[in-house]
This record gives sequence, structure tokens and C-alpha cells, in this order.
Amino acid sequence: MLVAAGCGSGGNGMKPTVSPNTTVVVLASSTANDQLFQFSLTLQNLTLTGQSGQTVSLLANPASDEFIHLNGHVEPIATVSVPQGTYTSAAAMLSEAFPACAGQSAGSLLMDEALGGLNGPTAASIEPMQPITVTGTAMGLVLDLQVSDTAPFNGGCSSSLTNAVTVTPTFSLTPMSIAAQPTNSANGKMLGVEGLIGSVSADGSGFTAGALYSMNEGTNTPKWQVSVTNGTVFQGVGSTSGLTAGMPIDMDLVIQPDGSLQATRVAVYDSDTTNLSLAFGPPIAIYPTGAYQAVYPVLNTLQVEQDGYLSSLIGLYSLSGATPHISGQLANLQSLPFPATFDSANLVDGQNILFSTHAPSGAFQPLTTITLLPQTIDGTVSAVSNEGSFTTYTVTLAPYDLFPNLAAQPGQTTLLTNPNTVVVYADNNTQMLNSSTVSVGGLFRFYGLVFNDSGTLRMDCAQVNDGVAE
Repeated sequence: MLVAAGCGSGGNGMKPTVSPNTTVVVLASSTANDQLFQFSLTLQNLTLTGQSGQTVSLLANPASDEFIHLNGHVEPIATVSVPQGTYTSAAAMLSEAFPACAGQSAGSLLMDEALGGLNGPTAASIEPMQPITVTGTAMGLVLDLQVSDTAPFNGGCSSSLTNAVTVTPTFSLTPMSIAAQPTNSANGKMLGVEGLIGSVSADGSGFTAGALYSMNEGTNTPKWQVSVTNGTVFQGVGSTSGLTAGMPIDMDLVIQPDGSLQATRVAVYDSDTTNLSLAFGPPIAIYPTGAYQAVYPVLNTLQVEQDGYLSSLIGLYSLSGATPHISGQLANLQSLPFPATFDSANLVDGQNILFSTHAPSGAFQPLTTITLLPQTIDGTVSAVSNEGSFTTYTVTLAPYDLFPNLAAQPGQTTLLTNPNTVVVYADNNTQMLNSSTVSVGGLFRFYGLVFNDSGTLRMDCAQVNDGVAE
């Protein structure tokens, strides 16, 4: 029997070589200017093909996400075990893609979506600039949506809201080496990840969460298993014991050496999950006086109790009584050389806001909280200076950016004196991922919190990337 077994396993006693696997974290990102405020899409599949022709799937299930809020930074959409080796090509199939822009004409608001642009199976163009080598214990793969190539909104929003936009899904796919202690979106750190708690571990060691920015009633929502440590900073709650299912969270994550996700910061701005509805995105019309103090945000909406995402792009809410919060992602607010304040009185169109309400559905739902979140702006540097310990960059925005486009509207109080300009403040903690020195005339993307300081837009900057042309 021993002889027979030996013969059956190979006459020369050699065993077949089996390639080890690497844990690959697939990360969504985008490269975009400020022409679009939203770009939601659903990936049905994503594959790699190796040198010998073998194909590996990177998605166990379809994945939906919104990509404009990921302009210049990253968010995990899947974690998969991949055989080590060299992969020379990639492919993806999309089932939906909805780019959208906003603006106004002759005092009337415009919102435009690529109606009929892509709502069915469509192959994407993916361009690995170099063969991708999968190696090591864990690594990242960044799937970056090239927005201008995918959906060129030439001329901005159409006056008839029937802009015929040809959607040609185009991505780059880039390997990411994970640092021992990740510090930014290029080496394994994910900033401002918005999620919804699914469950909390009994021993307090972590939790599960689903992506807040998604579509299709949450069925394709990326899900994450997140661990915490004694070093995790909690804001709004004391520990994981303060987290409950259905609670929205704002967190920073790092990829661990084994490919798992760990939270360095977890923030809760509304801990009440009773009859909770959330809206997120830039407001396009704000009326701070009058009976309702109304705000019209361009948004996605999630009704937590129904576990489903609504398809409407606009909502009507009452600002009266809403408690303001500022994202706790940046820890230097007190050292800024201007008052970094935020409330319903200085809220302006174009800021990135998370809204929560516990009122029944209907017009003018009273908001419970309004939270200022970081965002990316794309602009040309017109001046460089210093103010205290900060370097300041005066950034001129393109005319289609929401700040200049929506600053002056009939019936609204005009709050901004120069909506075409943002003064950006960078300190030693700002992650400089740009390939050239930030100088006058250069085009760059800046990611951070945008404040309205008595009519002047100012950004507390967390990260700088190369810019994207108009």
C-alpha cells in the first residue's frame, strides 16, 4: 500500500508546486475635477488575468459605491485572496453608472444626470500601466475612476435636464504597498470613511459596517470587518460599547500587515437610531430665514429602518434647531489662524454635509444634526504665503464648481464675498501627494474641511494631490 501510494503521488517523489496567496484589499478611488457632484456606479465583476491566462475574480459579489467623494483618496470595496504571480490585464463589467452635475441658469436651479447613459451591462476599460505583481502577505489594488474620460459633461448642465452624456467607463488599476504604519491614501490609510454599523463584537474588539455611500437598496453595499485597539480614538461615544446596529459612523481606517482593517478613529454625530434617516451631499439651495429655514441638498438618502437607499437626488429639510458638528478627522482646528466654526447660519451651498433626521417622511423634515465633512476641491494656485505655522495657498476654482455656481440665487442670502476663491491652510500634518511643488499657476486637488469665514471660503487641508484640468 505504501508503494502504491508513493507511485500515485508521482514516480519521482516530487510534489506539484502550489503558489501561495496574497490578501488583496481592493480600494475605490477617483480622479476628477469639480464638474460633477456625484458619480454612483455598480461593478458586477472585476477580474485579473495572469501571464499564463488564468483569471482571478476580485469581487465575491457586485459592489456599488459613489466615487466623487473618493476624489484623491480611497475606500475599501472588497478583500480577496489572490494567487501570487504577475497579472497583465484586468477587466470589469458595470451594470449602472450615474454621473450628475448641478448649476443654475437665469436664476433657476439645474440638476442633470446622464439619463440613459449607462443602465445595463457594460464592459469597462481598465488600464494597468504596468503588469501587476501580486506578492507578499497583503497589498492593495486601487481601482481609480477616470471621471473626465468616463463621462465628459461638455458645457456643464443642460438647461433641459436631458443632457445626453456618453458614459464610457474608464479606470486605472494600480498596486499599493502597505506601510508598516500607514499615513495616507497612497500607503494604506483611508480617511473619512462613512459607514453604518451592522454588528458589534461581544468582546468589544471590533464591529462590522457597511458603506454609507451606495445604491440599490444596500444589496451591493461593501461590508467591512473592523478591529479597534487601545489607541483607537472614539468621538461621540466612549468605546465600541457605545455603538449599536444602524448607527452612522465617520472613521479613519488603516490596512494591517495581514490585510485586515483597523480603525484609528471612530466618530458618532447622531447616536439615536430611532426612525433615523440620513442625507449626504452638497446643499444647492439654502434659505436661512423664513418660516422653515429650508435647505435643499443634492444627496443620496438612506432610511435606516428600511435598510434601503432612495433614488431621489434632492431633499427638502428644515434647518431650525439642527445641532451642528464638525468632522473630527483633523485635530488642528484650534490652531488655525481663523475661527473654524460651522452652524446653520454660515452653511453655504457646495459644502459636504451629512444630515440626520428622526422625523416622519414628508416635506420640510426637521433636521436633528448637520455635520461638516471633508471634501476635495480642484483649482489653480494664484498666491502662496505663510500665516503662523501654516502655508496658505489661494486657490481659484473653475466656474462650474458648486461654490461659485450656486453662491448667488434668488431668495437666498448671499453669504460669500468671493465664491471663486478658497484659501487653503496646510501644516506639517498635511499629506503632500502631489508630484510637483505647489506654486503659483499650478493645478492641484486639495482635500479638507471647507469653512465659511465671514464670507471667505477657507480650507483646513489634510491632503494635496495633482490637479485635474477642466
